[in-house]
Amino acid sequence: MKEKTLRAQRGMPLLTLFVLLYLAAIGLIVLGGVLLDSQNAWGALPLTLGVVWSVIGVFPFFGFKIIKPQEALVLTLFGKYTGTLNEAGFYFVNPFSSSVNPAYKTRLGQSGDVDRSANSTIKIDGATMQANIVNKKISLKVMTLNNSKQKVNDVLGNPIEIGIAVMWKVTDTAKAVFNVDNYKEYLSLQCDSALRNIVRIYPYDVNPGIDTTGDGEPDEGSLRGSSTLVAERIRKEIQDKVENAGLEIVEARITYLAYAPEIAAAMLQRQQASAIIDARKMIVDGAVGMVEMALEKLNENDVVKLDEERKAAMVSNLLVVLCGNKDAQPIVNSGSLY
Repeated sequence: MKEKTLRAQRGMPLLTLFVLLYLAAIGLIVLGGVLLDSQNAWGALPLTLGVVWSVIGVFPFFGFKIIKPQEALVLTLFGKYTGTLNEAGFYFVNPFSSSVNPAYKTRLGQSGDVDRSANSTIKIDGATMQANIVNKKISLKVMTLNNSKQKVNDVLGNPIEIGIAVMWKVTDTAKAVFNVDNYKEYLSLQCDSALRNIVRIYPYDVNPGIDTTGDGEPDEGSLRGSSTLVAERIRKEIQDKVENAGLEIVEARITYLAYAPEIAAAMLQRQQASAIIDARKMIVDGAVGMVEMALEKLNENDVVKLDEERKAAMVSNLLVVLCGNKDAQPIVNSGSLY
């Protein structure tokens, strides 16, 4: 079912007309009472007309609707969808029309969505009463869904905790109301499902040999390093699932990402060990390059001629000095080289 715009009449002229008719009915009741008091038989007619209109004249006032900017009202008449009011203004519709919004009481958890039911305080003779004013209008604004953090296993089986924020809006009110039972709960469930489907494709950190794109070739995709790409894939996954509900996913962002508490300490040690190994590898590469440069300079400048045994000893000493954790303590040899 697709949305169709309801052609409604402007409410202000009709409101003025109905108010005047109601005042006229009151006037007829007064006139009829005066005529009957004067024993005039014609007084029954205006009195009857005034009473009848004062009873049925209330119903047209239920047909007035106020639509604010970025709001919509889905209307049905005796179970049939008649159209949607989606332009701001004051309108008059069939008084017997009913507004439909199954999700008007639903408030998405940790979300910028507003509560569509408001409580107003009414004071009668000093007593305070709470009245529940039901508002079944559908917001067309961009809203934020921030689902709770989920524990999901990545492609390597490591449990991680991840949370996303989804910016969304209603684009087709008829689909949102009639195609699904509750479009807000439907969106929340689809967000959880899409998040799990995408996270299971990626490792937490870059891992060689993992194909995250589906092209059969290993790549460097990861949840931590490719957060923008992962968020875009999550957005597309959610959009495909909520298309039939008349919703548009504007943007999706990862708001929280961490290892699960039960393996966080072990993974931290692993990261530290990996960082130490990478640092040592860089130090050794640099030290070997410096030793090669030193030997080449000694040979080029003919400073000293060393046999293979002395070269090996020199290389060993230089590597110990360059790769050690502590500063080397120099020992001066004042004797002969050999």
